[in-house]
Amino acid sequence: MTSSPIHAADGIHPSAIVDADARIHGSASVGPYSIVGPGVEIGERVRIASHVLVARDTVLAEDCVIHHGAVLGTDPQDLKYAGEPSRLEVGPRTTIREYCTLNRGTGEGGRTRVGADCLLMAYVHVAHDCVVGDHAILANTVELGGHVEIGTHVTIGGVTGVHQFVRIGAHAFVGACSKPTQDIPPFLLADGHPCTARGVNLIGLKRRGFSDEILRRLRRAYREVYKSNRNIGDALDAIAAWEETGPEIDLFVNFVQDSERGIVS
Repeated sequence: MTSSPIHAADGIHPSAIVDADARIHGSASVGPYSIVGPGVEIGERVRIASHVLVARDTVLAEDCVIHHGAVLGTDPQDLKYAGEPSRLEVGPRTTIREYCTLNRGTGEGGRTRVGADCLLMAYVHVAHDCVVGDHAILANTVELGGHVEIGTHVTIGGVTGVHQFVRIGAHAFVGACSKPTQDIPPFLLADGHPCTARGVNLIGLKRRGFSDEILRRLRRAYREVYKSNRNIGDALDAIAAWEETGPEIDLFVNFVQDSERGIVS
């Protein structure tokens, strides 16, 4: 990342506090009363509003927008954490709304990562060592426990708490006020407290241009796993025997096979 000396960045408000060890691109802006700590790298055209804390060892890639009161790069809320170096990385063009909190990773070299083109609405919490894929949308007050993995193009409705170590597959949709405690396979719609699978995320997939044939295969795969009388292993074997599968079905099958927590019922 190329950077200008912090005193040369025209967009830094006089009331902001910026550590001498921070690197801020000359096209970035830092709003009133915001604090940028050591080891922070702020990329091109990043906009940081007022009263934001970027505590330390955080990378904000180009064109990120950080709204009022957000707190990024603070120590992980993990009793095992003993001060070892860790990081938070936020991908390009991601928007983080008011009062979100994003912790760094835990353990030596631990990382929390949020991808590109994401939207984190107000009061979202991303705990230590989470991985949030590109184009994810986390609605207001979504709370991610430690080590949660969110795939690309995932949408999570507001006031949803995701249990630590849960994985949510690509293109899944999770309804508001849900409680996922097990993995949610890609392409599915899940909802409830506890969270259960309700079918294929047809509306979201149609909006993203998935063909009718792919949707047909995904619905058939869903029925094999969730609606047949087979156990999961036999259902996956049945899917593997299809004459035509494709990358979407492969992704679905591999996700279920790799699940350590088990998938939602």
